[in-house]
Amino acid sequence: MELFHLETEQEFRAATHVEKILGRYDQGDVTVACWEPGQVSPDHAHPEAVEIYFCFKGGGVMRTDEDEAAIGPGGFVVHPRGEFHEYTNGEDRTLLFRVRYGSDVRTIQRNRVEH
Repeated sequence: MELFHLETEQEFRAATHVEKILGRYDQGDVTVACWEPGQVSPDHAHPEAVEIYFCFKGGGVMRTDEDEAAIGPGGFVVHPRGEFHEYTNGEDRTLLFRVRYGSDVRTIQRNRVEH
């Protein structure tokens, strides 16, 4: 068993959001993702892994090719394998807890095409 405290593990940077891997396991990892106001993630997917974001504090907007949803404290988003997604942080610092699990947690990125 491993025990983590999200507020103790948080780390923020002005230049870019921080994804701090807390533990790696046979089929994935657990991470804290820390966001300053207005920061945006790359549009990305994990072809062989499911990704789950849980919002601990703050919030923003998660986008996929088909949908857009606001996420705030207590909310979480599940991205199936291969689903491209992009997160834009809101006006406050945000702390997200992330779990990726699958046979390979590698990330592929693309440039988002606006419709």
